[in-house]
Amino acid sequence: MTKNLSVVLYVAVMIAAVVGVDVLFFKDRFWARLMVNVGIVLVFAAFYLRFFKSP
Repeated sequence: MTKNLSVVLYVAVMIAAVVGVDVLFFKDRFWARLMVNVGIVLVFAAFYLRFFKSP
């Protein structure tokens, strides 16, 4: 149960980061926004695989 909650919170923080960066910096720039969003998701995925995945 604790692992599920931590994953849900992790995904919520990732979504908040993506939306926050979109709203603050890249409102009218589609391609820049897309590239930054992909980068943010890749960074979060790397951290997930490094720290949350069971050995």
